[in-house]
This record gives sequence, C-alpha cells and structure tokens, in this order.
Amino acid sequence: MSVPALGGEASLNRYMSEIKKFPILTAEQEYMLAKRYEEHEDPEAAAQLVTSHLRLVAKIAMGYRGYGLPVSDLISEGNVGLMQGVKKFDADRGFRLATYAMWWIKASIQEYILRSWSLVKMGTTAAQKKLFFNLRRMKKNLDAYEDSDLHPDDVTKIATDLGVPEQEVINMNRRMMMGGDGSLNVPMRNGEDGSGEWQDWLKDDNPLQDELVADAEEAEVRHDMLLEAMDSLNEREKHILTERRLTENPQTLEELSQVYDVSRERIRQIEVRAFEKLQKAMHRIATERLLPSPALA
Repeated sequence: MSVPALGGEASLNRYMSEIKKFPILTAEQEYMLAKRYEEHEDPEAAAQLVTSHLRLVAKIAMGYRGYGLPVSDLISEGNVGLMQGVKKFDADRGFRLATYAMWWIKASIQEYILRSWSLVKMGTTAAQKKLFFNLRRMKKNLDAYEDSDLHPDDVTKIATDLGVPEQEVINMNRRMMMGGDGSLNVPMRNGEDGSGEWQDWLKDDNPLQDELVADAEEAEVRHDMLLEAMDSLNEREKHILTERRLTENPQTLEELSQVYDVSRERIRQIEVRAFEKLQKAMHRIATERLLPSPALA
C-alpha cells in the first residue's frame, strides 16, 4: 500500500504537504472502491481509500500532542488504525468510511500513548483510560493549574464525573505533571529558510472536509440507532421517555401522572425502566454495527 514516508519530526512538514495532494473521495467513489476491495481484495482500491483519509489521521493525531510524544509517531500509529478500519469497513451499512475509521484511528493512537507513557504506570481498565484522556480537558474547564495539585473540590467533581476513585485522580494528575508538555517554540526542523516551530501546527479552527462529513454521518447514524432502539419500548414508555428526556421543554412528573392517572412515583419508575431498556437496545445495535456504544445523557 503506497503511503507517503514519515521518517520523523524533521520530515513532518514534507509529509503534511504530500498528503494534501490526495483527493477527497465522493460518496459514490468511496463505495465503489470499498466494494472492489471487499469482493476482489484489490490493493489499489485499498490504497486509494487509505490515502484519501490521511489528512483525517493527521487531524486526529494533532489532538493528542499534549502527551509529549512525537507527532510523527502519533500519525504513524493512526495510519495503522486507518488501515485496520479500511479492512473491516462495510460500505453496505450506509455510512461513510471516515465515520467508521476514526474510531480505529483514535483507538490505535490511544493504545500507543498508553504503551509509551512510562511515567503513567496505569492499568487497562476503561475507567483508567477515560481518566487519562480526559483529565487535562477537565482541568482546563475547571480553571485548575496545569502544574499543581488539584483542589479537593475539583478532585471530587472529576472523580464523580468519570466514575473513578478520588485517589486515582490525584495520582494520575501528579504523573501527568511529571511527564510535562513540550514547549510550543521547540524547532521542528532546521534549514536556510528558518525553523518551523510546534506552534505552527496548532489546530486550525476550520474543520477538514473529512471531519465535517464524519461528524454529520455519525450524527445521522446515532439518530437512526435511537429511532430503532425506541421500537423496544411500548407506547406508554415511548411517550413518557420522550416527554421527560427527549424534548426541549420536558414535562414534570406531576403533569404526566395526571395524563395516565397514576402517581408521580409510578411515572418516575416507568421513565427509569424505559431509559434502561433504551440503553440496552442502543448497546446491542452498536455492537451489531461494530460501533462504540453511544452515551445517553
């Protein structure tokens, strides 16, 4: 499979320029290539699917720069995930490759980060991974200092939101402080025309077309999954759950209790049971479609 060489940080600028030359596929082109690879194992079809999504890999990899690892390595690992996603992609399911492959890309990059962070001697539970990859963002939202211990109230909130013990939050924060981030002014390469710096690669506020397509497709897929999962509920459960959680102006327990001539507690029980049934149905559908289970608020 022909993918531009990524020899290290010194060649990152050249690599980023090269991958911009590959055209973005239309939905029809993508479908035909995916079918060619699925039915005939055509390596050229697979190569076109991969190269047309290399910019998406780079975009995702840039979001993980804060862990102190070379961006070139993050991109390389993301490319491995992209190739795995191409191999398992089923175009007949109705969504675009970017929507499906981005989960493989993220998973590959995250596994690499966990393997490479020697200062973070953490396990492999889902809760620990969630803590590792969300702690920095949550600290920023709480206006917590990046290089100091967390306030006890902040520790409690983070532990509660992520479902982990408070001591794990404290330990993880200290390990990440020890790891530290690289300066944004560190040169990426040297040359007669000057030195590019890390800050030159800060995230662009304008999303890539691949990302826009992926977001739109993902939203559509999740909406379809929700509609399908709602079929697991009876009419009363559908109505109560919709009025309580799926509308902009939810009704109160008192209002619904008057509609069904039952107590407010009974309405609450039906709502909870319906929500649990909906979660199970969404998980089942996601598993069948080889997608991560969506979180329901």
